[in-house]
This record gives sequence, structure tokens and C-alpha cells, in this order.
Amino acid sequence: MTVRVLLADDDALLRAGLVAVLASAEGLIVVGQAADGLEAVTLARALLPDVVLMDVRMPGVDGIEATRRIVAEDLPCRILVLTTFQHDEYVWGALRAGASGFLLKRASPERLIDAVQTVAAGDALLDPAVTRALIGQFIADTVEPPALRDGRLAQLTDRERQVLHLIAEGYSNSEIADSLTIAESTAKTYVKRIFAKIDAHDRAQAVVFAYKSGLAT
Repeated sequence: MTVRVLLADDDALLRAGLVAVLASAEGLIVVGQAADGLEAVTLARALLPDVVLMDVRMPGVDGIEATRRIVAEDLPCRILVLTTFQHDEYVWGALRAGASGFLLKRASPERLIDAVQTVAAGDALLDPAVTRALIGQFIADTVEPPALRDGRLAQLTDRERQVLHLIAEGYSNSEIADSLTIAESTAKTYVKRIFAKIDAHDRAQAVVFAYKSGLAT
């Protein structure tokens, strides 16, 4: 299956580099380029790409608002946020707006290609280089009684705790499967069970829970 990608970044040189990287991968094709968030929303609406590679810091409508608008319109696009800095306050907002994950712009070409394929397949991706910085910055935003948090943790089996720890490390479902030598479908089942038991709506919330509960440090 060909994965159709829309690029959204105000840096024309960076977009050219991304086009070159993605063109080198079989099954990936860049169908459009946007220089700001408003153009990204317009092109997402017109082209219906599978994945939008979204910069967060763009003039006018930024990546967070563009993400929010695309998600609100229920377009069949999954959004992968690209960021330059590990400590980027915009990334958390993008995740909350409905992005499927984030990746550092300095990631290797292989990592970028894998990230696009991972997100296109319906999985979420949190770059481990950014995850700890985000959690350290935003963990105080969620307040709940320790007893409630510990009670949720106690519901998890040993294997589910293993999986949650890997989620907190930024592993995708396929990477979890490889690490634990299990089928990817089994990994997905574990992730769904964990989300249900700890009352997490997405990977970002699961990562916050793992850090607040002491499972990840």
C-alpha cells in the first residue's frame, strides 16, 4: 500500500530534504507541501493524505491549530509532529489536539521513514528523546490521589507493566512486539488493556501515568 504524505513546514529547504528522504523509501509518496498551518488544512482537505508531517512553529496558523482543525473535520489523516527542540511546549499541545505522535527533526532518515510508516499503520509514536523532557515539564499538570494511581497500577499484570514501561520509553507497538518476542497483534491487545485499566485515552496519558506511578523514571 502506498502511503501518501503531506508536508507542512515553513522552511522550504527542510521540505526539500524531507521530500528526498521520503522519496528514497518504497511505498511512500509526497502528495503536497504547505508553508503554513492554514495551507496545511486546505491541502489536507483537498488531497486527503494518509499522514501529515506537521511542523508546530509556523507563521499565522501554527501546527497545533492546524492539527486541531484537521482532527475536528474528521479527515482521514494521521498527524506526525516534527519538532526541533526536546523541550518544546508546543508538542504537548499538538498531542492534545489529536496528533498521533512526534519526532525530532534531527532524527535519522531511517527513523523518519519508520515513523511515517508506523503512524500510517494506525500506531502512535512518541520519540523517546522528547518523551522524558515533556513528562518532566507537564507531569505537574495532572493531579490525582496517589491511592487512586497505585490502585490502577495494581490492576496490571507483570507483562502489562512491562508493556507500559516500553510505552513510556517511546516504543511503538511493533517495537514492543520485537522487544518481547510476541506478535504485533498481541502487543496491540496489551496496549488496549492497559489503557482501559489505567483510564488513559492515548499514549501521552499512559506515559504520564507510568512516570507518576514510578514505573518509569
